[in-house]
Amino acid sequence: MLPACDNLSVLLVDDEPNILLGSRTTLRSAGIREVETCDDSRLVMPLLAKRNFGVIVLDLFMPHVSGLELLMEIARKYPHIPVLVMTASDELDLAVQCMKAGAHDYLVKPVDRTRFITSVQRTLELCSLRNEVHLLKEHLLSDQLEHPEVFAPIITSSKKMMAIFRYMEVVARSRQPILITGETGVGKEMFASAIHKLSVLPGKLVCVNVAGLDDNLFSDTLFGHERGAFTGAERPRAGLISQAAGGTLFLDEFGDLKEASQVKLLRLLQEGEYYPIGSDVPRKSDARVVVATNKNLQQMMAKERFRSDLYYRLCAHHVHIPPLRERKEDIPFLLEYFMSQAAREFQKKPPVSNPELLRLLSTYAFPGNVRELQAMIFDAVARHQSGILSMDSIKNIICREHVKQTPGVDPDLPDGERLRNFFGRFPTLKEVDVLLVSAAMNLAKGNQGIASNLLGISRQALNQRLKRQAGHG
Repeated sequence: MLPACDNLSVLLVDDEPNILLGSRTTLRSAGIREVETCDDSRLVMPLLAKRNFGVIVLDLFMPHVSGLELLMEIARKYPHIPVLVMTASDELDLAVQCMKAGAHDYLVKPVDRTRFITSVQRTLELCSLRNEVHLLKEHLLSDQLEHPEVFAPIITSSKKMMAIFRYMEVVARSRQPILITGETGVGKEMFASAIHKLSVLPGKLVCVNVAGLDDNLFSDTLFGHERGAFTGAERPRAGLISQAAGGTLFLDEFGDLKEASQVKLLRLLQEGEYYPIGSDVPRKSDARVVVATNKNLQQMMAKERFRSDLYYRLCAHHVHIPPLRERKEDIPFLLEYFMSQAAREFQKKPPVSNPELLRLLSTYAFPGNVRELQAMIFDAVARHQSGILSMDSIKNIICREHVKQTPGVDPDLPDGERLRNFFGRFPTLKEVDVLLVSAAMNLAKGNQGIASNLLGISRQALNQRLKRQAGHG
């Protein structure tokens, strides 16, 4: 297997120092910062023996060792490093010879600036993609995480989550944007933080919640403004994207972004540049962009509420966080963690968990996911006095949610009206008793211990009711 390129640096090889300087300046102005130069072709192979490069830009006509000789030797010893040939000769035979020898592209001097930048950027992207595929293969063959400490704040024992962590370790080093999706309360910001730490970028993580921002407020918050750009703009403002320089810009609630703002973000992702309000001069940004949403962007695209070109630019790397109901093996660990956390916050002795509590929680769908479980446990611990943690507040939440989800029942109606609507008339006490017992057993999935807790009666009393109902059935 060929080794993957381990960085995104560029090596420029030319015997003319002014061409090296101009090419380096051009690339750096386009946001490609790691650029090395070499004006002696004899030093290239010793340099490659010491370090790796994402791409080599090579002049053909140089003293000592010609570019064509170097090209063939690089292709033989370092076939994983793509080489772009840049020369003043536009002879077709020479171009064909170079391509056969392994050149990735052939550029004729004087090279158009846009053509030069585009060729280098595309080659670096190819190198990055190959590197990710290489690392992904290694991670898929291994169950181990390279940086388990980064994921320590995310409490889980789920195999699904471990697979996601391994994927994140691969894509975090890419400069491509990352899309994080998942329901409300699954912890998307924690995943964004983990991606930033794994990226080892020198800049900081800057988080922006874009929900409810109109286009002007979005632009001002993110891109800033010039002095006098609008009434009240007495001084320039840099915007949060400047704070994320060299780091990660995390946009939460991204699915709520207005269309005009989507266009501006697309330009930032494609060109790496943006315009502060009131400025005609673009600014460069090297911030890595991570976005998160609980919306279904594909459905929004079908309704023309989200731009497809932006979606496909974003979903190069997609991290989907499964809801808590799909990884219930995490509930025991989260329960213990939140009980300890709440006890510390309320300065109480940690309570003892009721043996039935886990079984009760396992019957619940958790529409609010981990955040809802945390709120449940914190509320229960706040009410807790001593000994075993009371299940009353948790039972009330679960029963109330169950009533909301029951077809034909409007929880906002008075009790009498709700009963009439459900039964078609006002029911007898026996009918309500039968319904409650049946609903509790369904919710508890047949577990009498949980059902009796939900009903607020002893297990023996529930058992007697079940026998009576079976006898009358």
